[in-house]
Amino acid sequence: MTGFGVGVAPLGSGRVTIEARAVNSRFVDVRVRLPKDIAEHSAFIEQVARTRVVRGRLDLTVRLDESAAPTMTLDKRRAADALRALTELRDELSMQGDVPLALLATVPDLFVVVPSIDPVALRNALSHGLGKALDAMEGMRRAEGEALEVELCDRLERVRSLAAEIAVYTGERPERVRKRMRERLERLLESVDIAIDPGRLEQEILFLSDHCDVTEELSRLATHCAQFAVLCMQSDPIGRKLDFLLQEMAREVNTLGSKSSDAEVAFRVVELKSEVERMREQVQNIE
Repeated sequence: MTGFGVGVAPLGSGRVTIEARAVNSRFVDVRVRLPKDIAEHSAFIEQVARTRVVRGRLDLTVRLDESAAPTMTLDKRRAADALRALTELRDELSMQGDVPLALLATVPDLFVVVPSIDPVALRNALSHGLGKALDAMEGMRRAEGEALEVELCDRLERVRSLAAEIAVYTGERPERVRKRMRERLERLLESVDIAIDPGRLEQEILFLSDHCDVTEELSRLATHCAQFAVLCMQSDPIGRKLDFLLQEMAREVNTLGSKSSDAEVAFRVVELKSEVERMREQVQNIE
């Protein structure tokens, strides 16, 4: 599920600000953006975030006020050594003029970072700010989840209703099959003088009835629906469990469609497939 949150924590004379953005994803993916000067804390922030988020992509952005950011200072000893070496090179080459200070800009690591904040205090501020950002983000995700739960429950009731209609219709199927076969035979035998063995006719009807029996599929579908409803009442992460149940529900619906040739049943099977597929799309967003 999606969500956004901002957390601010004091740090020395300044503060640290953390933004958390969550978008839908089947797996957990945490990405951290830190100022270069405190990049070594990236693993710590990711570890804390993974204890709170188990599904979805999470983007974390950290900003430091200038008063809290590390300062840059010139390594004077290194600069003096560099200038001395350049002066000696000038003399060896018998060149005229002074060595320009601009050449020192090409010397690597001439400026060093001096932490202005104690590392322990920085980590505590990062942890506090991250907690506040994740709390706000989870509040948005929770509201979205509650709305999603209502939609899923409505669709689940629709699935149950369609399954009940199919159960009623297929319960009358043997008699309809028998009637349809007799009507066809009567039309075929109108111009042909052939006697039909009633016992063989009943055997064929029983064979077709067994082949088209969907009692087991409807029973398993009802069981999956009951499990789905129970899971929706839990507070633990249930996204993957719901996804698995919907896969099994889709399997039973497909079997229903392959066993049923009646137009009324086929229409309801199409509706069932549509509802289950919509539920699967929404479940991908659930943690």
